[in-house]
Amino acid sequence: MLSNLQLLIDVPVLNVQLLLDGLMIGAIFALAAYGLALVWGVMNVKNLAQGEFVIMGGYIAFFMYRDLGLNPLWALPVAGLVMFGFGWLLYELVIRWVIGRDLFTSLLATFGMAIVIQQLLNLIFGPDVQTAESGLGTQLFLGSVTVQEIRALSLVIAGVLALMVVVFMKNSRMGQAIRATAQDPRAARVMGIDTDKVYAFTFALNAAICGAAGVLISMIWVIQPFYGIPHSIRSFVIVVAAGLGNLPGVIVTALGLGVLEQYGGFGFGAEYQQAVVVGLLLVVLVIRQIMQARHRQVVQ
Repeated sequence: MLSNLQLLIDVPVLNVQLLLDGLMIGAIFALAAYGLALVWGVMNVKNLAQGEFVIMGGYIAFFMYRDLGLNPLWALPVAGLVMFGFGWLLYELVIRWVIGRDLFTSLLATFGMAIVIQQLLNLIFGPDVQTAESGLGTQLFLGSVTVQEIRALSLVIAGVLALMVVVFMKNSRMGQAIRATAQDPRAARVMGIDTDKVYAFTFALNAAICGAAGVLISMIWVIQPFYGIPHSIRSFVIVVAAGLGNLPGVIVTALGLGVLEQYGGFGFGAEYQQAVVVGLLLVVLVIRQIMQARHRQVVQ
């Protein structure tokens, strides 16, 4: 570990490489995290199946690449539509019955959903790790720094998708209804908003965003039926650290987490990269508890 840290000092250009890689990866993290922030903020549901939605999107891209012979980039709109419908179906079957219940009920329900999705993916695609080849593996050389074409393209796509979601939330009638429901569901119902439809659309939109993120991940890394947990943890870390309803905070936190993961993997080894994320979650939760305790003392 010390030798790797010394290498960062002796070869400063490595810091630029890790920073760029982290930012490009963090942009994808931001998509899934924003979907979780939507569901959490609007419906008060902590979705433990968030990572499984991401992996499902990745397998849609893999299916189109392996079985249909298509470039996995074409899976972006397909995964979005399929996952939107899947998310709406899950809402009708499971989520609508846990809204308004206690925290444990929603966690248990979404955890059960995660297990079912994992096992279905395992039965259909098998337990082996897979990747979807985009054909964009060329390295772009920026001096001594290299950037894969697919990573650079993923950064652009993630930015465009995030902008589309922001514009939709601000300018569309459904987006305004979602924001109104998040602020006060009872008042929204009084004003004639069908909050049940808003909840269903919000959960479906979250699944679609995760599906798009999964497509990008399948082209950059590998996917496997049981790889959803790390993505769920990342999303929880980002949302808890940034706060609900804080899109700029979600983006900045996601980019920071991507950079931190790259430095953690370089400094401690790739096998400890996920441990860095889990450790960060614990730190964030502890800091949140301390801040809340101090706030209560001030109020009293």
